[in-house]
Amino acid sequence: MRPLDPRTVRSREAALTAARELLVEQGLAGLTHGAVAARGGMSRATLYRLWPEPPELIRDTVVSHIAQRQSRPTGDLREDLATELSRIRSMLHEPATQQGMRVMIERAGVDPVFADIKRTLYESGTRVIRAILTDGAARAELPADLDIDLAVDELVGPLFYRRLVADRVFDDEYVHRVVDDYLRGQSATPSPPAERP
Repeated sequence: MRPLDPRTVRSREAALTAARELLVEQGLAGLTHGAVAARGGMSRATLYRLWPEPPELIRDTVVSHIAQRQSRPTGDLREDLATELSRIRSMLHEPATQQGMRVMIERAGVDPVFADIKRTLYESGTRVIRAILTDGAARAELPADLDIDLAVDELVGPLFYRRLVADRVFDDEYVHRVVDDYLRGQSATPSPPAERP
């Protein structure tokens, strides 16, 4: 596979920078080829060459936005989980971003293209949490047979429920409680299943 032309790389990065700004300011509604081209100081033709279809531009913009906000794990399980969940909390409280998430979830239910985008965003958005959990299990700080999908549900789920379903705001104290409750649950010795008579 031939490397991309440096000019194409620069154009793509400039466009994504402009698109991320519009996403934060205006939500998904702001991610039009015309608006991104104007903000990035480039032609629409360039944008359409890089992203022929609007959903492709939306996908890459949101993935880029998530990647820029994700943390770098340090090896401290509790702090790494709290830091990454705090980044997620912050994004959920950006008015345009959280509104964009609501729209994405709604459209994914009726539009296969957006269903694929939502799946990509889920994978991208949980990448760091999964890495932290996997490393914690490898260091024997978490069970070796840890169900990573369930762990993600238990850690990230409360944040999304509280913000997008209950429509409540919360701070990092709530994030730390979620992390501490989860880690306490993992350190507790589970009771054996009761025998049936």
